[in-house]
Amino acid sequence: MQTFAHIYTLIIKEVLKGERKVCTIFASSFKKTDIMMTMKDIARELGISVATVSRALADSPRISEERRRQIQQYAREHNFTPNVLAESLRHSRVKPVKVIGVIVPELVHYYFSTILKGIEEEAEAHGYRIMVGQSGEQYEREVRLCQSFYENKVCGIIVSQAKDTQHYEHFQRLMDAGVPLVFYDRICTGVNASRVVVDDYMGAFNAVSHLIETGCRHIAYYGSQMNLEISKNRFNGYKDALLKHGLPFDERLTRYCDNRQDAEYITPDMFDGDQYPDAFFAVNDDTAIGILYTVKRMGLRVPEDICICGFTNGERAIACDPMLTTVEQRGIRVGEEAANILIGHVEGSIPLSHVEKRIVRTRLIIRGTTR
Repeated sequence: MQTFAHIYTLIIKEVLKGERKVCTIFASSFKKTDIMMTMKDIARELGISVATVSRALADSPRISEERRRQIQQYAREHNFTPNVLAESLRHSRVKPVKVIGVIVPELVHYYFSTILKGIEEEAEAHGYRIMVGQSGEQYEREVRLCQSFYENKVCGIIVSQAKDTQHYEHFQRLMDAGVPLVFYDRICTGVNASRVVVDDYMGAFNAVSHLIETGCRHIAYYGSQMNLEISKNRFNGYKDALLKHGLPFDERLTRYCDNRQDAEYITPDMFDGDQYPDAFFAVNDDTAIGILYTVKRMGLRVPEDICICGFTNGERAIACDPMLTTVEQRGIRVGEEAANILIGHVEGSIPLSHVEKRIVRTRLIIRGTTR
């Protein structure tokens, strides 16, 4: 039977081939456009108030015909597309089609597919549907997804930031346009938006503490680039666990590595010197499994010679030998909380001006790769 993530991945592949019947759902097939223009942008450029722009676009007789024509022409020339759905949900008793846009970095990852499941179940329980697109960890695709969701009049967007996103204007413009925005997992510190995260710091701290308490003294760290907040939090949890237990931090034991392929490539080099690791803490399960298979091929025993801990608790964690000790992230719960906040913003129970921050607790699942 095909998995939930696999089915979504097949759909997206068809979109990338140019299948027109679903191109309105997945923005990877849309042409490149400028980031959406808002009424605030038009007002600033023309030196008028936002209220004047709003009335002119609504063809209000309170605005002179000449001014209306000027504003409407400017809006057309700059491809302005008003998002009326979110506003109508907040101020009208009429119930339009309620659709939430969801941006996922990569659907093939177990964690993101479980988050999507949580979002969909919570949305359905409140009468909403979801429109899904994956950024593929690419900034430009993330921008296009935001643009296409805006043009498709979604009532709000739930997003996990792509790895290489360094600029945040596309998110800020959505918020300026009145589109509710909620981040999950990888939050954007460049904009003041609602968010749902797991306690990455404590998850890493507890995992590394477990390794130390079971006799490990030279613990290597495989993590992601530090532009992501989750990477900083997990790295700090790793370092603070060493500090608490009186072990020195050794930069030679840290690597930027967050996938199985790279883990299998670089792990043998960790054993070239006189002093090599007796344990590994990895930023996700795939990386941890790459370490596991590599050290086993090298003739090392797990956990007798090397202990390994991951971070996710996906299905692969129990499909390897020995089964993987890992930090459980509870993706379904993350998705439910993100959808709950977004719906609250849309329906007015959580004001748009209020930044809602929720933390989902992790727990350490001890299995066969640690003592």
